Parts: sequence; structure tokens; C-alpha cells
Amino acid sequence: MSRGVLRFYSLFDFDRSYKNIWFENVSSNQVWPNVTTTDNFYAELVTLKNFSDITYIENFQTVPDDWMVIVTDIVGSTKAIQSGRYKDVNLLGACSIIVILNLVGELEIPFVFGGDGASMLVPSKFASEVEQILIAVEKMAKDEFNLEMRTGLVPVAEISPTHDILIAKLQISENYSQAILRGGGISYATNLIKNVATRHLYSPKSNNSSVIADFSGLECRWRDIPSRHEEILSLIVMVTAPSQSQIDNFYREVIKQIERIYGEDAECHPVTSDNLQLAFRANSLSSEMRVFTTSADWLKKYLYLWKLRLINLLGTVLMRFNIKLGGFNWGDYKQIVTESTDFKKFDDILRMVISGTSKQRDRLIDVLEKKFKEGRLVYGYHISDRALMTCLVFERDGRQVHFIDGADGGYAIAAADMKERMKS
Repeated sequence: MSRGVLRFYSLFDFDRSYKNIWFENVSSNQVWPNVTTTDNFYAELVTLKNFSDITYIENFQTVPDDWMVIVTDIVGSTKAIQSGRYKDVNLLGACSIIVILNLVGELEIPFVFGGDGASMLVPSKFASEVEQILIAVEKMAKDEFNLEMRTGLVPVAEISPTHDILIAKLQISENYSQAILRGGGISYATNLIKNVATRHLYSPKSNNSSVIADFSGLECRWRDIPSRHEEILSLIVMVTAPSQSQIDNFYREVIKQIERIYGEDAECHPVTSDNLQLAFRANSLSSEMRVFTTSADWLKKYLYLWKLRLINLLGTVLMRFNIKLGGFNWGDYKQIVTESTDFKKFDDILRMVISGTSKQRDRLIDVLEKKFKEGRLVYGYHISDRALMTCLVFERDGRQVHFIDGADGGYAIAAADMKERMKS
């Protein structure tokens, strides 16, 4: 990226310009210690090219014992969503990822966005800083959104004796590679953090109230995205077969059925350049505004809201007229966003957000219901007429990921639907 483009981003707040947020004892030019081979474990993984490759266990590696699992989720997310706060829930889930990415700097780590929370893995040497930053995020969620964020850290060494954490890396675009997690270890860690009897063992305990979370790169500036067809399907599938080979085969079969019914990615992708529009209404921009104006008075919040509107106005002009600056064509940006969207993923559970028709959904549900009655899997789903997107952007024409979820609940409602089936 040219220096001219970098200066332009900085001037108009398009890039990482929220440098007023930092650790009290960590300067903006902090140099991290030299990483070990274990620290680079995820960065050095071979990158898979096809989504179906995740159904072959030989493509996965075991996470080292000197790493730790981070799990976050919003307590009472279903109730919050039912009251219309689905954007707040999604944004807070993304907040817990961006603060960890900003903490570890250039080190590549795996993460999976789950709608109302996230799963992440980092080397254990960051444990103390992670504890501090998670408490800061919990405080922000409570103070600004009146929502409780539950967070926890579980050493892989405490999981590996009984459960596996297997990982692979799938290339989504030249700007984003997605973590794929299997083996049951992440689900086990999640249960430890949610269980009343064990959560106190893994919840962050730092008392350093001076730490402020760094949310640089977090954005929530797009309108809700209307379905290209009739509806947006948020789908969760968990195979319950007894052996690893059967699990692989059943997931492979489900993925093939989805492709047969909905077509290739280009046919069912919930995001395209044509249905992406920047937001200007306060209810669409207020969530991001509240994250970056914690404890500010109403005037500062109001001014920040108008700053976001001006940024989006400029962005609309640049993209509409294909304006080139410093060698970057802003007319290409919507396509870059589309290609870096995580609309299908896996973290012990298959998760997808798909655009399609009601007939396609009926065909898929018939297939899943049959396999559910055979005891092969459980599933849950949610239907909406649109999707929503929360973004982590480090460079406009570089490193970025865009988290997609169904509007009005998406993954969170689908998970609740799956839990009802699990009872039977």
C-alpha cells in the first residue's frame, strides 16, 4: 500500500485511527518478545483451499498444550435479541475478537465468531494481558449496552487429556484465512466456562481497572443486507455419530446436500457488491458509536455519530464513481468485502448463513430432519429476510474479515432451536 493511500485513510478515519485507546503500561510502539516455534504454530499451518477439505481429519493438527482457549458469549442473548437488540449482541461478540487481535499484534491466531460470542486460541504467555482486556470488554458491555458478557480462559493443557482440539486453516480470500476447529475441545471449554460449578475457575480475575480495551479496526457501518432471493437461512448442524470416520462422512454428506440444493458459493452467498449499502441512520451506526465513546457525554457521542456519517458519505462517493487513490480503486472495495466474509465455518459445529428460497430451505430441512430422526445429527435454523455484518478492518485493501449473521437473531436463535431438538 502506498504512503499516499495510508495518509488518506488516516485523514478520513478510514483505517486504524483510534489510537487514543491503549493499555496504560503498553505504548503504541510496543515491541513484542520474539515468538517461539509454538507461538507461530497457527501461522505455519498449511492452508486448505476447499471447504469440503474440513471433513478430512488428516488435514488437522493438534493445538499445542502451551496455548489457551478463550470463550466469550452474551448472557441472555436470546432475550436481548427478542427485544430487538440483535445488532448490539453481534457487535459485542466481534468486540471480544478485535481486542485480542490488537493485543497479540502481528501474531496470527485462530478465532471463530459465533453471533453472540466467539472462540479464540492464543499462546498462554498472553494470559495476564488477556485477563485484563476481557474484564475491560465486560465492563464496556455492561456500562454502554447494559448486557452481561461472560468470558473465560482455559489452558489447552487442561483440555487435552480428555478432549482434542484439532485445527486447520481455510483460505477464504487473499485477505482472510479462517480457522477450522474440531475434536470437541472447544465445546468442552465452553461448557466449563458456562457451568456454574466451574466457571469461577476460568473467569478472568485481574483487578487492574486502569486497562482500556483497544477496539481499533472494529466497524459496523453497513445497512442490513437484504436477501438476494427470498430469505436468509442461519443454519447450525452438529453430527452425533459414534466414530470419527462416520462424523467425517456425515458432515461431508451434509455439505454436499447443501451445495446440491443451494448451488455453489456464488449462488447462495448472502453478500454481493449489489446489495451492500453504507448506513446513515442513527440506529444503524449507534452500536459502533457507543463502543468508541464509552463514558463520553452526549455531545461527544453526537459528534462521533456525525463523523461516521461523513466517513460513509465519502466512502459512498469513492465507491460509486470508482475513484482511484494511491493505486487503489475504491470501486473494488465492495468485492473485497464480499470475498472476506465468513458465511460458512466450523468450530465443532457446522455454521452457515445462506441466501435462498423457501423451497430450497424446505428441501434441506427435509434432509436434515430425516437424518435427525435416524440419530445422525441435530440441527437448528432461523429465517430472516436480511443479514447483518460486523467488520474487522486493518487495511482497506488488505487484512480484514466481515462477520455475517442472519438478522433478528441468526445463529443465536438457530442455537436455541438446536438445543430444543437435543432434548429429544
